[in-house]
Amino acid sequence: MTFTYMVQPGDTLHRIARRYGMNVKAIYSANPQLQEPGYVYPGQQIFLPVLPVNRYFIQAGDTFAELARRFNIDPMDLQAANPEADPRRLRIGQPVVLPISRGLSIGSPLRPYGYEELQEDLASLGRTYPFLETDSIGESVQGRVIPVVRLGTGVREVHYNASFHANEWITSLLLMKFLEELAGTFASGGEMRERPVRPLLEACSLWIVPMVNPDGVELVQQGISPAHPLYASLLEWNHGSFDFSSWKANARGVDLNDQFPAGWELERARRAVKGPGPRDYGGTHPLSEPESAAMAAFTRSRDFRLVMALHTQGREVYWNYRGFEPEESEIIAGQLAKVSGYRAVELTDSDAGYKDWFIETFRRPGFTIEAGFGVNPLPLDQFRSMYEDVSVLLLEGLQAACT
Repeated sequence: MTFTYMVQPGDTLHRIARRYGMNVKAIYSANPQLQEPGYVYPGQQIFLPVLPVNRYFIQAGDTFAELARRFNIDPMDLQAANPEADPRRLRIGQPVVLPISRGLSIGSPLRPYGYEELQEDLASLGRTYPFLETDSIGESVQGRVIPVVRLGTGVREVHYNASFHANEWITSLLLMKFLEELAGTFASGGEMRERPVRPLLEACSLWIVPMVNPDGVELVQQGISPAHPLYASLLEWNHGSFDFSSWKANARGVDLNDQFPAGWELERARRAVKGPGPRDYGGTHPLSEPESAAMAAFTRSRDFRLVMALHTQGREVYWNYRGFEPEESEIIAGQLAKVSGYRAVELTDSDAGYKDWFIETFRRPGFTIEAGFGVNPLPLDQFRSMYEDVSVLLLEGLQAACT
């Protein structure tokens, strides 16, 4: 048995499946006209399987808070599913509807990670850990707010970011999972990877920008339809293809990690890309794009001792820039490589990246972390092993900057 669903703006099959508590494969089974994997577009009609309602009968001592914890359900979802129920006056034997868990643990279940998922997770983390400070560094081309999160109270400042490149969106999932685990360990006063967390975050403040390029990430995951405000241009820049899975740039076809004023002209000449496209176009001038300009302004507004930018792939740590890096950068890179199994690489013939600009401007340690192996976008089945390596590397970066 199925019912008809009209695709809404911002929908992907994974988001529809999560919203209705079903498996994506069940949607494909009910819609043989869909190609797997593929995009859906606003206004398209698809069929969704009808699922049975999951009911629970209140037992002695039950509260909504306890039910939410036990069944891993957001308390707000539980209340919304039971608008007639008064949480202060639950009766033994009273039936309540248990909505499908959206997976309050980041990365569980694993699914493509876009701007909507990021916003939901930031809201959930904020409710769970009210000591997290969430703000914005600016907006994207399409007006999406670019969030930043602060964890820690120390005067020494550290910055981590992810998803400069759209098809590297798995880096946002890695960084958000790290934030969740770090915040939970800080709250409990425990240890993470055998390291006490509270002393680190009493000495340091960690500032995280989990998704620098939200428009690009959404483009990779949603594709485009005629309703997209840049539909004609994006289709032309993508060489007429509706497959945006390999897109790295922002919504104006500019590669945000080729945008910084550190050898920008050299990188532009080396790339030899003359106009907007899926990758490697550095724009008309440095910091021409709102996302890169916001990152530069945000960085200038803080006093970061160390920065890391998460990218994929290659399992490498890039630590230098044309001799502007301080002596300790190579030492720290060696430690990062040692704990993670990654390879510390001294780069040549690479300019205009965020890490390059930070090192040249501030003469402090900056690192690009190339996580995982394969062809971007990396498959989600790599996430668990990637996170084991990256989390200990990120923790080591904090240790280096905070002690």
